Amino acid sequence: MAEVSVVLGVVPSMNALEILRETVRILRRDGSIFTAILSLLICPVSAALLSDAFFSRTLVGVLSRRLMIVAVSTGLPLTHFVRQACHHLAGTLLSALSCFPLLITFLLLARASIAYSVACCYAGKKILVSEFLALLRGKWRRLVSTYLWACAAIFSCLPLFAVMLSIVCNFFSLLGYPPEIVVYPALLAVLAFSIVYAHTIIVCNLASVISVLEEKSGLEALLRSICLVRGQTQAGLMIFLGSTIGMAFVEGLFEHRVKTISYGDGSSRLWEAPLLVLMYSFVVLVDSMMSAVFYFTCRSSSIEELSWNSDTPVEG
Repeated sequence: MAEVSVVLGVVPSMNALEILRETVRILRRDGSIFTAILSLLICPVSAALLSDAFFSRTLVGVLSRRLMIVAVSTGLPLTHFVRQACHHLAGTLLSALSCFPLLITFLLLARASIAYSVACCYAGKKILVSEFLALLRGKWRRLVSTYLWACAAIFSCLPLFAVMLSIVCNFFSLLGYPPEIVVYPALLAVLAFSIVYAHTIIVCNLASVISVLEEKSGLEALLRSICLVRGQTQAGLMIFLGSTIGMAFVEGLFEHRVKTISYGDGSSRLWEAPLLVLMYSFVVLVDSMMSAVFYFTCRSSSIEELSWNSDTPVEG
């Protein structure tokens, strides 16, 4: 991939909208390659995540009740919003755990191939399957190591959130505020956690691209990602927000149109499931492509900043 690094400096710094436009341009340029990645690698993972095929809803109910007990112990009132949040979190955790074998194989391979394809586009090179497989053989362990570190970073946010929420709720409860009032500072704590969580996702997505295009992996890739994302946080947050809204929208449609709705004869609109899986897969594809483009614009900004600092005369 040395040929790719030669052209990194020519990629301009871009905001989130410009990154999306650049992603569409690359997608149109090599549509057949990305369509193959979508069909062969991303769709199976999306189908498993949306359908909850590998665990029963009973487990979701058991885990959500445990989470409700934890929420009540922190001082939160058991409102409808808290119940729904616990149920959604339980489903998300079980889905991620049950689909972990697919995530660490199919999805990881898809992200690596997307990063390689975007890099070839910027280098003006033809995308070669043989070259990608050679790259994969040399870096697969590093990719897995980076992915495991990223998962550890993401899941470490959950106990941090629980501790922060517990401290906030107990503090206001000790001051004598009723549970109905404690909800508001708890919502502020949720907002603060959301920002921290979004930053973590941005860093982890960037680290996965770094592990493909640079000779860094694991914790080193995460630290490199933190350095690159400085000054580009707003664009990263907008990318995260857009992808999260898109995925949540499709997940909601799948839950409502395929899992929930039924008619007098007991049937449901199962024929909509493949379409929604395709929509979800497309959002994942675009998100991964935008992460790769975001890497290049962060790298370019970092090079420009180093060049500017080296050219600036030192006074005194």
